[in-house]
Amino acid sequence: MRSPDFLTAVGIGVADLERSTRYYEEVLGMTKLRTFEVEYMDEVMLAHEGRNAVVLMHYTDGSARNYRDNPVKLVFYVTDPAAIAAKVKAAGLEVTREPAPIESLGGAVVCLAKDPDGYVIELIQNPATTETAKTDAAMTA
Repeated sequence: MRSPDFLTAVGIGVADLERSTRYYEEVLGMTKLRTFEVEYMDEVMLAHEGRNAVVLMHYTDGSARNYRDNPVKLVFYVTDPAAIAAKVKAAGLEVTREPAPIESLGGAVVCLAKDPDGYVIELIQNPATTETAKTDAAMTA
């Protein structure tokens, strides 16, 4: 039996809420769903249409927070890892693994990059788009 419970979002702390929001919108193509202001933090919720969300959180309570290089990885299926890697670089951020196939993952193209706070962003070419491209190429051949 399938549980009615599910993960809807993952929250990550960010040093600069506006900069991180721009990154997730402009580089990763996410859409801002809503913003929240509570007594101890401001949040921005972003997602790809109909998918799980990322909540960017910036604490406003004056407490000391470590926003930099936390051991967190966000994994995204994307249609074109190379194009997004180029956007990461254009934003002045680091690509730590250029897009290339990984045989142990069935030849999926994988790229690793960093967001403005040093979180690892893993870009995996969406298998559905890979299969569609192969089918399209075979049909035109």
